[in-house]
Amino acid sequence: MAAKGRTELEVGADGVAVITICNPPVNSLSVDVLYSLKESYEEALRRNDVKAIVVTGKGGKFSGGFDISSFGGVQGGKTLQPKVGYIAIDILTDTLEAATKPSVAAIDGLALGGGLEVAMACHARIATPMAQLGLPELQLGIIPGFGGTQRLPHLVGLTKSLEMMLLSKPIKGGEAHELGLVDALVSPNDLVNTARQWTLDIYELRRPWIKSLYKTDKLEPLGEAREILKFARAQAQKQAANLHHPLVCIDVIEEGIVAGPRAGLWKEATAFQDLLFSDTCKSLVHVFFSQRATSKIPGATDLGLMPRKISKVAILGGGLMGSGIATAMILSNYPVILKEVNEKFLNAGIDRIKANLQSRVRKGKMTDERYEKAMSLVTGVLDYEHFKDVDLVIEAVIENVKLKQQIFSDLDKYCPSHCILATNTSTIDLNRIGEKTKSQDHIVGAHFFSPAHVMPLLEIVRTQHTSPQVVVDLLDVGKKIKKTPIVVGNCTGFAVNRMFFPYTQSALFYVDLGMDVYKIDRACTKFGMPMGPFRLADLVGFGVAVATGMQYLENFPERVYKSMLLPLMMEDNRAGEATQKGFYKYEGKRKATPDPEIMKYIEKSRSMAGVTPDPELSEKDIVEMVFFPVINEACRVLDEGIAVKASDLDIASIFGMGFPPYRGGVMYWADSIGAKYIHGKLEEWTNRYGGFFKPCSYLADRAAKGIPLSAPAKKVQARL
Repeated sequence: MAAKGRTELEVGADGVAVITICNPPVNSLSVDVLYSLKESYEEALRRNDVKAIVVTGKGGKFSGGFDISSFGGVQGGKTLQPKVGYIAIDILTDTLEAATKPSVAAIDGLALGGGLEVAMACHARIATPMAQLGLPELQLGIIPGFGGTQRLPHLVGLTKSLEMMLLSKPIKGGEAHELGLVDALVSPNDLVNTARQWTLDIYELRRPWIKSLYKTDKLEPLGEAREILKFARAQAQKQAANLHHPLVCIDVIEEGIVAGPRAGLWKEATAFQDLLFSDTCKSLVHVFFSQRATSKIPGATDLGLMPRKISKVAILGGGLMGSGIATAMILSNYPVILKEVNEKFLNAGIDRIKANLQSRVRKGKMTDERYEKAMSLVTGVLDYEHFKDVDLVIEAVIENVKLKQQIFSDLDKYCPSHCILATNTSTIDLNRIGEKTKSQDHIVGAHFFSPAHVMPLLEIVRTQHTSPQVVVDLLDVGKKIKKTPIVVGNCTGFAVNRMFFPYTQSALFYVDLGMDVYKIDRACTKFGMPMGPFRLADLVGFGVAVATGMQYLENFPERVYKSMLLPLMMEDNRAGEATQKGFYKYEGKRKATPDPEIMKYIEKSRSMAGVTPDPELSEKDIVEMVFFPVINEACRVLDEGIAVKASDLDIASIFGMGFPPYRGGVMYWADSIGAKYIHGKLEEWTNRYGGFFKPCSYLADRAAKGIPLSAPAKKVQARL
């Protein structure tokens, strides 16, 4: 059977062998491709009619890097892999870089990961201005494994190479040229011919023949290098305390600087091998593929429908969410009509959009010219007259059913018949919102997460009436505004908020039980959450927390804990960050400081709850008691068919709630612990504390049969 990936060799009359990497769509470096690259090289070196070599990629892409789809096979022991160091040392160093004929990489499109490592093993690099070059391996829990940790510092210096590797930050051709990573910039049409001439110039000694591994002019002196590495270690530990592989990457780079590049290559090869089998790598590879699978929706994307063109978007409400959604839209060049009820609110909404964009200008992510262009796409209005030609409306007003029903009834009258009517509600049942409209098939949830222009998740909620075309259209919009979409069924809270409502609920329960607010938050942030449940409640605002709590109480009364703590605090105008005091005090720049004053409210809440305080719990206990009810609710969401697949809930938990990606998402993490253990704990707490913890039948059944929680059910009651 023909191997999927290969390289092609073609020798021109000028004596240049062009080796082309062929493995669509991104010319990934499968083991087949790498073996074929070695064979093509050896043939070019043997042939007397070849003076020099150009390495390029087919179809306008150099190479997107090593083939990640082969990781699972290697980790599971199903796929044999080359011996440690074979690719980095035998192929790239001793075949490509040590070749007796000069080579030039001709880079267009992507040169990422292994792709850039192949290019760096050549003796020069020519690129197009828009080519993307980078080593993003740390996003997958590994380090560059084909010599990247050794060659990149030699080409661009230690500081820049650490930034590119530790932050997985690719750069464009223009910046790569300034840094010296590429030797010349040319247009795509001239790329291969320029590279041919360049490699002949090296052959004829008109240009230098440089082996990246031994180039030292960009490397900082040893003392300075050690200081830079020490600082990088401190930063890595501060920013990702639970992650080991960034520190391994720094150690490997240091080995090359202190003991020489050959020693560095061997240390890199063994470290890469160890990390490939780590839980972190397995989790992050799971996230990588799960993210790509979110846009495959049975009953929508499998019907051959093409997305319709969305030319004009209207947004109702210029508050925090509405202005954030408007910002996300104009950043992707969608013209936006922003409607408010009066001039004052409208101006405030437009000012919020300006502030969002100005923050990007300050950070250097946007030019003044781009800012002006983006702002010119916003039109503020106070009535529905401008809605006659809009293709998509997103309602983002307060969580009030009657108000939303009135708005949708109005939209029915003013919008064209093809217009998609979307709501950004986070908890209210869509059927209730659209009750008074004729166009039920056009109604859909477009639930963004705050701040909407920053948070990467878009929850697309469909009812039993929503047409597949509307889902396909919204998936396309989501992609264009650079969001990761998940499509879910309609219920109170949908997938993300419903799955995570026990996060704050259980935390409030433990406070009544005698636990310290700040200890709970610390345990959750140490686990990897961006903030604990109480800091999150402050950020969201107690008003929202209480309103959503009421929705859950109405729909799931048997598993809601009715804490009096928030209402008691709200009586004294302690309602979270917006009032500068909630569970924490806020002075100046959003800095949260613990506030001993909250004890009087806690004591009052405890006496009203009448719960007997429990002994101190360890951080592990706290994490389990906060997250196991979340897993339990996620199981219900799956069982009811609200989510299509468990991996969608993993992505929802990571991108919607900040669940640590290196744990693979909420369902993946649950399976790493095991349904049996989780079920046992929930049973124990149910007996001790009551129904809030009662394990659902889906969890109980899987625990009894030893089936993973994320394994697909044979029969799903699809609500989608």
